[in-house]
Amino acid sequence: MTHRTDRRPVFFDLLHIQMPVGALTSITHRVTGVLLAVGVPVTIYLLDLSVRDADGYAAVIALFDRWYVKCGGILLIWSLAHHLLAGIRHLLSDIDVGSQLHAARRSAWTVNLAGLAVAFLAAAALL
Repeated sequence: MTHRTDRRPVFFDLLHIQMPVGALTSITHRVTGVLLAVGVPVTIYLLDLSVRDADGYAAVIALFDRWYVKCGGILLIWSLAHHLLAGIRHLLSDIDVGSQLHAARRSAWTVNLAGLAVAFLAAAALL
């Protein structure tokens, strides 16, 4: 038998990997896309229910009195803001605007912080 001298890691802990901010922004962009794919049909249903009649509107208003529905709304607003901003960032990088390392890091931080700022504004309005 031959003895293996690979220098590959034996234990690969995903929680200890430090990813660059651009990678985190890109991964979060994909996650927010999934959240929007799930949340938009629910939002459309609630909008439809609220405009049917007065009882439907009252049901939607009563639903938004619950804390977990408000949290879901805040999550959906954050998802929309982050996905929109990150999408614009990706489109600009496709045409080589902000593709240099310093500018790409700065734009990634801007997207992340602006998405959180929109979420905090939504939380202030809903809670």
